[in-house]
Amino acid sequence: MTEALPSVAFIGAGSMGGAILRGLVASGIPVDGGIHVTNRTSAKAAPLAELEGVTSIALEDTADGNVQAARAARVILVGVKPYMIADLLDEIGPHLRDDAIVVSLAAGITIAQFEDRLGATSVIRSMPNTPSTVRKGVTGLAAGTHASTDDMAIVKRLFETVGDAVEVDGDDGIDAISTISGSGPAYVFLFIEKLIEAAKHQGFDDETARLIAERTFIGATAFLEASGQHPADLRRGVTSPKGTTHEAIETFQAADLDALFAKATDAAYARAKELAAEG
Repeated sequence: MTEALPSVAFIGAGSMGGAILRGLVASGIPVDGGIHVTNRTSAKAAPLAELEGVTSIALEDTADGNVQAARAARVILVGVKPYMIADLLDEIGPHLRDDAIVVSLAAGITIAQFEDRLGATSVIRSMPNTPSTVRKGVTGLAAGTHASTDDMAIVKRLFETVGDAVEVDGDDGIDAISTISGSGPAYVFLFIEKLIEAAKHQGFDDETARLIAERTFIGATAFLEASGQHPADLRRGVTSPKGTTHEAIETFQAADLDALFAKATDAAYARAKELAAEG
């Protein structure tokens, strides 16, 4: 029998929090004490109330809903907007259980900023990415000062319901993984955009260009996953010496892609640090 997770609360269930909530429910993992979730409006709360084992609270109807949810759970995922974090932590902090684990979904808010408000409470910072909405995500997890190995194991199991979870070292690790898995889907989408444009340049109409570019990418990544091979090995398998693919790859490499990728991810990392300082 699958080991149960402790009770969970989602304080604010926007697109990311909602995706993790739905992934947890779909996984079938039992949750001792159930799942509580809060949203500002009844319109947002109503669909979540239909999920099995979920108590959905609309703050417009229940003013202390955040406190009720936090009090009922051991694992509390904080998914409100970054500017709302401080007030929320002040609101729920006095009502947390002694063994509570508070998980941040907020970009740009450091572990220290949570711990300054919550004292000795276990804090774990997370960096999920958008493919989590289709249970293909990669989430970075960083333990705060008071988070135990067991706390991390619980939170990791929760995020593994929507993909893979990777432990990283503190805020620096979160900032680093944000440049790869966090921002990475945008890099992939940009590449597909450019492949569509290239297909149109070769004479295909808009619909066909999009189909062949998107399905080529989806097929290639599915092949990569199924093969278990390194992408470099698969690339070499497609690249016959002096063939058409070889000419295209040589053109890409002539643009010094290594340096370009390093420059781009370094820029993203620097911006992550700036956001944390601004927060």
